[in-house]
Order: sequence, then C-alpha cells, then structure tokens
Amino acid sequence: MLPSGQTGWVSARYVGCCRSAGVAPPAPVAPAAASSCDDLWYERNAVFKAAGYCFRSPRGIRTFGNAGCQFDDEADVPLSARQREQVARVRATERRLGCAP
Repeated sequence: MLPSGQTGWVSARYVGCCRSAGVAPPAPVAPAAASSCDDLWYERNAVFKAAGYCFRSPRGIRTFGNAGCQFDDEADVPLSARQREQVARVRATERRLGCAP
C-alpha cells in the first residue's frame, strides 16, 4: 500500500523472496564492467532465477530462494538466445578473472 492509501500490484516475476530487509542486491552490471567475481556470480544466477532454476548451493538458496522454481538442471532452464549470450559472456569473464566456479 502506498502512503496515499492506494493499493498497487506487481508481477511476481519482479518480486523475489527471502532477502533481509535493508540489504539491496548488487546492481546488475555488464560483464565487461563487473567489478568482482561476486557481481558476476549474482548477474549470472539472476538470469537463471528469473527463468525458474532451483538452486542447490546454500549461497544460491540464501540469495535467491527457490520459491516458484521449476528446473533442477541448468541445462533444462529455458533461456532466450539473449539470456544464453549474457550467461556465456559472464562465464567467459569469470574464467578470465579466475573466479571460482
């Protein structure tokens, strides 16, 4: 509810679950401009979360949760060509920087 008393609605695809209040996620960044492996990890996994991936790692579950997830295997996640290109660019940058898998 807004301060004016009006009620609004938002699509569930824009709402995440289970983040502590007051802790903003890292801002999405282009792979070339990413400042750290953590930024790259977040960007890559945000794509998978948006497409319905069920995280297995404690870090993934803690960061994104598994509410509404549908796919247990990354290979089964239906990504668009644009999303696949984005993930490939991020992974290439992670490899170049020596980020842990």
